[in-house]
Amino acid sequence: MAQNNSGGTPLTLLGLGAMGTALARAWLAAGHPLTVWNRTAARTEPLAAEGAAVAGTAAGAVAANGLVLTCLLDDASVREALADADLDGRDLVNLTTSTPGQARALAEWAGQRGARFLDAGIMAVPRMIGVPDSGGYVFYSGSRELFDAHRDTLAVPADTRYVGSDPGFAALHDVALLSAMTGMFSGVAHAFALLRREEIPPKEFAPLVEGWLTGMAPYVHLMAAQLGSGDYVTGTESNLAMMVAANATLLDTAREQGVSPELLTPYLELMARRLADGHGAESDTGVVDLLLH
Repeated sequence: MAQNNSGGTPLTLLGLGAMGTALARAWLAAGHPLTVWNRTAARTEPLAAEGAAVAGTAAGAVAANGLVLTCLLDDASVREALADADLDGRDLVNLTTSTPGQARALAEWAGQRGARFLDAGIMAVPRMIGVPDSGGYVFYSGSRELFDAHRDTLAVPADTRYVGSDPGFAALHDVALLSAMTGMFSGVAHAFALLRREEIPPKEFAPLVEGWLTGMAPYVHLMAAQLGSGDYVTGTESNLAMMVAANATLLDTAREQGVSPELLTPYLELMARRLADGHGAESDTGVVDLLLH
């Protein structure tokens, strides 16, 4: 099938896993001429049928267009794919999940080879890509000039959020939010474990969990305000002394229900340490400071 040439910015995408394929289809649907490459060539066949041009090598795909996006397994995969490519004059956008340090190093590496660089952190799953109002979005950091030049194209699969010229900031925002999510999931797992042996249907309990977490979510604004001011007392409703005392009930209930407390104890132990250091009138915001080393 001939490539779609309806006037959108031409671009190249390296990597056609679940996320890469979703991104590719969103750009094709919006009329962007698209060149794709994937290490496993069979994954390019459905997209070729939908109008994408297929390059036999990553270097060939890079040569096809000025805007090049990577959505690969990891940082090493990006460097390997681009090893033989001519990046001079290219705009390189890395959609591969990485650490802030890896993003900064890749930005320097790309710059030495003549490319402008943006790093990205995708806050979405594939089913959210290309779906208006799905809630998905992508963090971008690095060259503001590059971001502004391609903002409309980058916004096709999901909303965009530029978070700074430091190339590591997109990855940092991404991992920080994923860390918050992981902590939430661990608490949810513990909650369901407490009920697991009881005649309480998980489907009936789930809406209660959702409602409670939604109600507690605004607490992040108090923590942010306290971290900004350095005053961990003002605005506190349940202080650390109260919370540490109540934590005994959490542990006792886990023991009664035959549930390991291992998902909770790291945080509870940090709270106890902060209390022992004389901060009983504060909120638990001070735990943040205990994590820094």
